[in-house]
Amino acid sequence: GIVYRMTRGNTELGDITPHNIKQLKLLNQVVFPVTYNDKFYKDVLEVGELAKLAYFNDIVVGAVCCRVDTSDQQRRLYIMTLGCLAPYRRLGIGTSMVEHVLKICEEDNNFDNVFLHVQINNDGAIRFYEKFGFEIVEEKKNYYKRIEPADAYVLQKSFRKKDKCETKDQNGENCSKPLCPFTINTLNILFMCK
Repeated sequence: GIVYRMTRGNTELGDITPHNIKQLKLLNQVVFPVTYNDKFYKDVLEVGELAKLAYFNDIVVGAVCCRVDTSDQQRRLYIMTLGCLAPYRRLGIGTSMVEHVLKICEEDNNFDNVFLHVQINNDGAIRFYEKFGFEIVEEKKNYYKRIEPADAYVLQKSFRKKDKCETKDQNGENCSKPLCPFTINTLNILFMCK
């Protein structure tokens, strides 16, 4: 048969509402090997700009869903899901969704980092996120239930707080400003890796 390659099209992100939440459910069932419960979808309706459907030429082909995470004395953005239907990959749709998330972080200017979990064998996803400055910071054993491999990497992109992380003043002298959470967490990660 003839294979049609989609190259041109209009990508838009749209709000998730009670009217289209079923499309998100169907999309997630097709794209992800894990099942999300009703609470996930209920929460998605409450997060506003943190959850979007991706349209390619007015067809729903992808979605991104995030939430604010305040564990570990940090304010982080957690990407719960970000996915696109297979025939529509490599058209910039995933990039649009990641850029939307990073723009939220930039405009908010109060997130320590943005992070997500990726199955350890998902090389394509790992490479994709690395292009945006995400790094593997941790491996979680048996993170996933009922899928193989069950282990996940935590991929994270950190944001330096410009006002708090300055360690030298204008004269190049070390000043006594406290380390911000980003610096402290980076040190913890470095010590854990050794």
